[in-house]
Amino acid sequence: MIAGRLPAAQPGRAPAGENDSMTRLRATAAHPIPQRPPIRITPGQQVQAGQRDTDWPAFVFITTEDGAGWVPERHLDTSSDPAVVITAYDTTELATTSGEELTLIEQDDPSGWAWVRNAVGREGWVPLRTIEPVPGQ
Repeated sequence: MIAGRLPAAQPGRAPAGENDSMTRLRATAAHPIPQRPPIRITPGQQVQAGQRDTDWPAFVFITTEDGAGWVPERHLDTSSDPAVVITAYDTTELATTSGEELTLIEQDDPSGWAWVRNAVGREGWVPLRTIEPVPGQ
């Protein structure tokens, strides 16, 4: 399952270490990433929307000219075929190990995922169920 957002669509976001108010997280479980390469979709792009994910019901599987992946359905207008993207999205996931410290960039409660940054500056989505706040921040 892939979730995602378009990182470049976040102008003014402070790099790690530049914003002391950023929430520190700890991975409570490892999160492996899928073998499928991530895709980025942009508003106005036409995509083929397919099945809904059984574990993550907010997501539908889409196919584009550049690949395929899971996207929250709310980012698509599915009233026509093909569906039309209404919100930019990047399906990049971040592989994590249990105990790894992360910085929260964006929490997406409706989908159950969070966009995070690791200690070396890599960013991507991880399931909310695999992270927790670092105690005492």
